[in-house]
Amino acid sequence: MRDPFQNPFPSSDAARHAIWEMLVPRDIDAFLAADWSMVADDFVEDGFIGIDGKREISPDNWCLAFPTLAAYRDEWLRQAKDFATQSFAEDRRAAIFTTTTLEDIEIKGEAALVRKKFNGGLTKADGSRDVMQWQTLYYCRLHAGRWKISGFTGYLPNPMG
Repeated sequence: MRDPFQNPFPSSDAARHAIWEMLVPRDIDAFLAADWSMVADDFVEDGFIGIDGKREISPDNWCLAFPTLAAYRDEWLRQAKDFATQSFAEDRRAAIFTTTTLEDIEIKGEAALVRKKFNGGLTKADGSRDVMQWQTLYYCRLHAGRWKISGFTGYLPNPMG
C-alpha cells in the first residue's frame, strides 16, 4: 500500500519529484490554509486557461470556466474559504492526501501532462460524506527554471466512462 504522504518519485527524478511536490503537498496545504500566496508562483499567468469538465464524460458539456489565472484564483479562494468553514470528523489534511493519487507524469522536453486523481472523501462532523471523486489533467511547463502549471482540464469524472 502506498504512503499517501510520500512522494512516489525519487529526488533523482527531479522533474517529476518537483511536479508532485507542487501539485500534492503544496496545493493541499495552501488550500487548507486558504492562502493563494503559497501557490501563486506555481502558475504561468501568460496564456493560462482552465477547463471545467463538470464531472461529465462528454467534452460537449465542458466549459472554459477559467479564461485567466485571476478567474481561477478567485474560484480557488472561494472554494478554499468555504471548505474552511465546514466541520469534519477526521483530519482534513490526512483525508485529502489519502484521497489523492498522482503517479502518472508524462514529460516531453519542457512540457508535462500530469494526471491527478481523487478517489474517496471526507467524513463531516454530522456523519455525512464530502465525496471527492474526480480527476484533473494539468498542463505544466518548465518556466523560468522551474516546473509550473500553465493550464488544466479539471473536474473530470473518475473513472472516465
